[in-house]
Amino acid sequence: MNALVKEHEAKMESWGLPALEQRRECTRKHLAHIAGRREIWINRNKYYYDLLRRLLRFLVEPGKEVLSVRCGTGALLPAMSPRRAKGIDICTEIIQIAQERNPTFDFAVGFPDTEEFLRLFGEDEKFDYVLFNDIGDTVDVLQAFQNLKPLCRRHTRLLVTTYNYLWEPLVAFAEWLGMKVPGIEQNWLATSDIRNLMNLAGFEALETHRIVLFPKYVPLLSTFLNRFCARLPLLNRLCMTEIVVARLLPSPVSKNDLSVSVIIPCKDEKGNVEAAVRRMPQLGRETEIIFCDDRSSDGTGDEIMRVRASYPHKDIRLEKGPGICKSKNVRIGFDAATCDILMILDADLTTMPEELDYFLGVIASGQAEFVNGSRLVYPVPKGAMNTANMVGNKFFSVTFTYLLGQRVKDTLCGTKVLWRSDWHRIRPILATWGMDDRWGDYELLFGAAKLNLKILDLPVHYQERIYGTTKMTKVFRNGLVMLKMCWHGFLKLKLGY
Repeated sequence: MNALVKEHEAKMESWGLPALEQRRECTRKHLAHIAGRREIWINRNKYYYDLLRRLLRFLVEPGKEVLSVRCGTGALLPAMSPRRAKGIDICTEIIQIAQERNPTFDFAVGFPDTEEFLRLFGEDEKFDYVLFNDIGDTVDVLQAFQNLKPLCRRHTRLLVTTYNYLWEPLVAFAEWLGMKVPGIEQNWLATSDIRNLMNLAGFEALETHRIVLFPKYVPLLSTFLNRFCARLPLLNRLCMTEIVVARLLPSPVSKNDLSVSVIIPCKDEKGNVEAAVRRMPQLGRETEIIFCDDRSSDGTGDEIMRVRASYPHKDIRLEKGPGICKSKNVRIGFDAATCDILMILDADLTTMPEELDYFLGVIASGQAEFVNGSRLVYPVPKGAMNTANMVGNKFFSVTFTYLLGQRVKDTLCGTKVLWRSDWHRIRPILATWGMDDRWGDYELLFGAAKLNLKILDLPVHYQERIYGTTKMTKVFRNGLVMLKMCWHGFLKLKLGY
């Protein structure tokens, strides 16, 4: 009888929640056992880890606050050049090594999927980027994701590293040969499972980056496979390592709690100035209208000052543009803006000022962080857009959807809306795309994609201009310029990491 009781008690200890604790303890002991040899395996696979570091440098802005969950020996943290970094892993032995290697960073011991995890952090401690490695042996992935929510800001990005299970036989063979860190029983997590668990925990998956078709270095062959083939559609599905990028779904805020700066770039648009002001709705608790006059020859600047005096109840400002191109003119307005949200409204009024409140609603709801107007949904009046421009816009929408990893239907619609705080993050990388963007649309979209902002298309009603003439002439020449910009975007966004 005593033997049966003991057998029953033993089964109870490995049943229910105690069974999960047993698995955690088993993983901790395994990691502690191999901690002293972990660096040996990392050095044996230096080429693979260099590829991973390269991708992380691309995804993570330098000088930010970074949390690395399941950080191991901290080998990846320095690559991101963080201003402040904290690493968490599940055993003391591995954390001691990490602290010795990275004395300027903070490290702590804890399981990411337990209640004690959040006690490792100070009150209101938050991070700009959260990296989650070795998710395959995490016992309760959903709880781990939920534990990360209080550590995130609005703009925080969660990066989860996982393996493509198509590689499981080769990974097992590499472990048998001693070429890879010995593993322990893994979760069966496909990328779709990770995205689903993120969603259940209150995160939204934005994009999946896939790298490494060939994990060992062979001159020319490795570069061709990993720097080019691994970035192509379909072929990238065969890559060994995947990083899922997600954002915390923000709580909606009231539109009345936000202030809005409407930037109106103009050149020879005198006849549209008063209409733009008169038709401008009240946006949020405060609306400032910033006209950026790009050295007009028709008296646009004087007209802006006249309208400003005629509408004293509206906050109207005039900024002088450099007279070079629209993109630099818009930057003048963005830099001068003081409100929470930045909106671009083209002075030709072919998109309606009255519809800007829709854009504010999307931003306030948290559904997107960068709202792009789309003129290619509602019928376009005859004369508002010529056939060549229409065909070009549709071609570039397909190209940009691939480049950005998010659907964009109309790249050149002038109406674009984003947080001013995100503009300050985009601005330093404007000059990194290989050539100047004369219109500014591509630079903003590339920058938003580089920062993994959530981009959303919002249909607008496109109308024929009443005053002035279009600046989008020389269609085929401009099309060649745009193709060159797409090429540079491909080099940077797809081949640049």
